[in-house]
Parts: sequence; structure tokens; C-alpha cells
Amino acid sequence: MSQIICTDLSIGYEQKEVQSTINFNVEAGDYLCIIGENGAGKSTLMKTMLGLLSPLSGTIEFGDGLKKNEMGYLPQQTVAQKDFPASVYEIVISGCQARCGLRPFYSKEEKALALEMMEKLGIANLKNKCYRELSGGQQQRVLLARALCATRKALLLDEPVSGLDPKATEEMYKLIKDLNDEGITIIMITHDLEAVFKYSKNVMHLCKETFFGSNHEFMHHYENVHGGGHMCDCDC
Repeated sequence: MSQIICTDLSIGYEQKEVQSTINFNVEAGDYLCIIGENGAGKSTLMKTMLGLLSPLSGTIEFGDGLKKNEMGYLPQQTVAQKDFPASVYEIVISGCQARCGLRPFYSKEEKALALEMMEKLGIANLKNKCYRELSGGQQQRVLLARALCATRKALLLDEPVSGLDPKATEEMYKLIKDLNDEGITIIMITHDLEAVFKYSKNVMHLCKETFFGSNHEFMHHYENVHGGGHMCDCDC
């Protein structure tokens, strides 16, 4: 069943259009990879789906019981954010804020959820460590645990392995795949075509002529249209 339905979507910021006429569905349990050149609108599309940006035109509908504020989000980190002076536990449990409503404190259940997600991602031993003292791979696990506190349905991940070494990259991809195998929908922005071919169920290539289709259809499209070379032959 479709969790997210985008129809004739036009996206941008400050009324500057980046992409238009975007049409696609995200099914429950999907693993959708969004690819494209820098500036093609990948992060803008993800922020629009999250409601952080408004569509310039078109619609985004939610189904299968999914609500906009029930999606977990792992954004790209800035240098300043990597140096954030908070404990691992404080960052992870902040993912429960949407559940709190007007309550100024976290419930017993929310505290238990934060500990559960830390245990799940192998960072429970880092609970009291300062976030800025962690390695890049550890920081990404913390942010993924935070995103999981917000949802059990859908995760939106913007370049989740950016800047990680090969071992941490492999570990992060395995964590994401395991979560998908548990039924969590994954929507991931990436430049890693090898990961796209290995993990995705569906692919969106943002370009002058946007492509959306299955992994198999994308492999055929990529080999025949682009010859297996540069990701995109247009000027996007």
C-alpha cells in the first residue's frame, strides 16, 4: 500500500524552481534511492516530503497510516553540528520530541524507547559520551537511533555514509538494510551507484527527464541510456 504519493510535484525554495512534474509512489517497505547530480534537487525533494519546504505546486499525500510527522530524518551534517556539545542519550531521545506534544518532559516509555534504539544500533555503551568526541561512524549511528525514535514506519536518509571510511560505510549500509528487512520504508539520497544497484527496490534519478522505476528498470536504463559511464548526460 502506498505510504507517500507525489503528483505533478514542483519543488524549489524562495519560489526558485529546481524540479517540476515529479510523479512517484513510495510503497510500505520500499527501499527507494534518490540519485542525481549536485543541485538536481535531491535534498530539496526530501525536505519537501518532510514538510520542511512547501511544494511550489502539485501534491504530496500520505497513506497506510503514515503521517508527515511520523517519519524519521537523518540529514546531512554541517561541521558545526558534528561538534555539538550534548550527550549521546540527549541527542537520541530528542527524536521523541514529536511524541511529546505540549509535554515539557519525556515519558517513561520514551526514555525506554531511546535506550532500546541505542541498544539496537550498538551504541548503548556510548550513552553518556559527548557527541562531538565520537567517530564519524558512531555519530551516524547516534543520528540513526534518533531518527528511529521518531518512527517505526519510514526513514528518510540524506547521504547517510558521507565522509565515512569503508568499514563504517559497510556497517551503516548493513544497519539500514536490516531495518528495511524489518519492514521500515527507506528513502535514501546517495551518490553511491554500487549501493543503489545492491540495495534499492526502486530508484528515482532527478534530471531534466526524471526517471522513476524498479532497480531492474534502472539498471537497464543506466546501461542503455548512459552506457554505464557518467551518471547523467544532461546539464542538470
